[in-house]
Amino acid sequence: MTTGSASIVIDRDPATVFALITDVTRTGEWSPECLGGRWVGGAGGPAVGAKFEGDNALVVGGMTLKRWTTTSEVTEYVPGERFAFVAEEYTTWRYELEPVGDATRVTESFDFHTASATQRFLYETIARRPASMVKGMQKTLDRMKSHLEASS
Repeated sequence: MTTGSASIVIDRDPATVFALITDVTRTGEWSPECLGGRWVGGAGGPAVGAKFEGDNALVVGGMTLKRWTTTSEVTEYVPGERFAFVAEEYTTWRYELEPVGDATRVTESFDFHTASATQRFLYETIARRPASMVKGMQKTLDRMKSHLEASS
């Protein structure tokens, strides 16, 4: 299994931070890879079992190398504490929130189940995908923090 995580402390309460994280229609505002999302299959918002699509692009040096859309299903939804979903049945993304005084520590993580040693080698060593995903998660969290702390 391939894993990675990033954390940040945001000077806002967990409920406010959680509301932003779980609004998948705004993900494109924060993420360097996800361009936007939408609830599908009759889902109108986050709940265990709700599905959403996310449009993504891999951009390196200003060049778009790949575009794709994923379908994800919410697997955990505990307001103010945890939000998790599985994308395309193989990558789990998780946000865990904990109060730190009047602020909130957010940890975003992923785990990806590789099918073979060869796939893991290509994914981790050649493409260095986990490292770029961790950098992307940190950038996402930094952008969320900037947005939330700039709002009154």
